[in-house]
Amino acid sequence: MALVWSLLGILSGAFIAIQAPINAQLARGLGLPVAAAFFSFLSGSVILGIVTVAMTRAGGISLDWKAPAPWLFMAGGVLGGFYVTLSTILVPRLGAAALMAFLVAGQLIAGMLLDRIGFLGFAVREISLGRIAGAVLLLAGALLVRFT
Repeated sequence: MALVWSLLGILSGAFIAIQAPINAQLARGLGLPVAAAFFSFLSGSVILGIVTVAMTRAGGISLDWKAPAPWLFMAGGVLGGFYVTLSTILVPRLGAAALMAFLVAGQLIAGMLLDRIGFLGFAVREISLGRIAGAVLLLAGALLVRFT
């Protein structure tokens, strides 16, 4: 099963790489990157809303609206909005490969810091010399993708 989850992670990364140029093309047509990000989120929200309703009804699930802290309802969307808008702006300037390399480097660095502090109650994982070396190599690779 671990292989399936790993392959789905790769597929998800590929979707991110494909999404950025699509949104950039939409922004070019509309004339505003934020508008492209809005429509990206709007279409995603509609689809996810339909899937959520279908899954809750099919599974007899009742969502517990009171359990999560109120800020959690907005935080992911706000961060996602910045990510999609910045990706829409950056992909024509950097290229898809360089943008994806920088995104992965940023994700790894942020992930290491979040692991270190045990963000939102997750297990604390130390920042080892190997992790630092991996992040440096990944950042170096991102720079090579961009500047060579």
